[in-house]
Amino acid sequence: MKHLLKGIAAAGMLMCSAAYAETNLKLVEVITSPERTKVLQTLVDEFEAANEGVNVEIVSLPWGSAFEKLATMVAGGDVPDIVEMPERWAALYAGSDQLVALDDYVAGWDHGSTLTEKTVQMGRQTGEMHMLPYGFYLRAMFYNKTLLAEAGVDGPPATMEEFMAASAAVSELDGKSGYCLRGGPGGLNAWVMMAAAMNGTNEFFTEDGKSRINEPGSVAGIQYLIDMYQKGYAPKDSVSWGFNEIVAGFYSGTCAFLDQDPDALIAVAERMPAEDFAVIPMPVGPAGKAFPTIGFVGWSMFEASEHKDESFDLIAHLSAPEANATWAKRIGVIPVHKGADQDPHFKTEQFKGWFDTLNGDEYVPTVMPVYLEQFGYFADSIALDSSQEALLGQRSAQDIADEWAEFLTNEYATWKAAQ
Repeated sequence: MKHLLKGIAAAGMLMCSAAYAETNLKLVEVITSPERTKVLQTLVDEFEAANEGVNVEIVSLPWGSAFEKLATMVAGGDVPDIVEMPERWAALYAGSDQLVALDDYVAGWDHGSTLTEKTVQMGRQTGEMHMLPYGFYLRAMFYNKTLLAEAGVDGPPATMEEFMAASAAVSELDGKSGYCLRGGPGGLNAWVMMAAAMNGTNEFFTEDGKSRINEPGSVAGIQYLIDMYQKGYAPKDSVSWGFNEIVAGFYSGTCAFLDQDPDALIAVAERMPAEDFAVIPMPVGPAGKAFPTIGFVGWSMFEASEHKDESFDLIAHLSAPEANATWAKRIGVIPVHKGADQDPHFKTEQFKGWFDTLNGDEYVPTVMPVYLEQFGYFADSIALDSSQEALLGQRSAQDIADEWAEFLTNEYATWKAAQ
């Protein structure tokens, strides 16, 4: 009996030891869709299978409210170990010392040396590598060949003037519009690109630190988008459209043009015959230049994590060349490792618009000033609300440009003072 009791006790101790040895990680994804979550879960399952005793909980936040929901989680003490970090949020969390600098982790990682220079550079936008980017989003213009032909438009537009004229022509068709305007969450890119194209520069600030968003050329670019909407060249309800709505608007044939990153190609290619659409660089402005935005997202680790080594192991697994290639193909980003551009998947005509953009002197990729601590708040709150008011005729282009310039100038001064 004593031996039996000792055996039970020993087994109980082993069970308790195993239970205490388990590591539970929480990963928050913020750019969500069923397909993305499925791919992420597959990669996480592979990690768990290779790391016995480590369990990963994926928390999916809807993009439209992800900024606020993540902030609420963190403020309430429900801090994840790892978060999918858009570039414009990184400065906010890094600036308050809530993110782990990953430089040393990456330096000791087997695949750290195969990261492209752009990847390392972008990951260090906040000074240290507070994010390991998993891919890049570069804007280009989708166009519907069938709708242009029906509207009598002879080929895709190369200039802003041609883009407006083509949008007007398509909008004459019954039930059709020219441009899938993103007036809702995530719409700042278009406002910045149009302002830069019309102003002839993608510099956000002058030498003395003043924002250039309210210069006459920039205001003309803002007015360009307002005109596009108010003249009926974009669907009326596009004032509130986000990513899913604009992509659906394009592949359903509601509108002829869509400026988006490679991630939109997945849904479009599934629903449209390849011969019915193509992708070209963004139209150039009066100065003969276009300034497509280039964004990036990656994996960040919170300082509050009690399992930092295991958390980086998960980041490393998600970011390894093979896993990153799988992720990039399935969600639509440009991969982060050297040599990935030689993959047959990225050497097709479907990606031609993006590679023409990268190779053309008239196209200057534009990085948002994500180093500003409050830029995420500006993009997802201030710019969103005020641009919708302008589209609805409640405010002028000059009015919102002045508001944006004041905020950005103050933020730049704060950032500059801290350097």
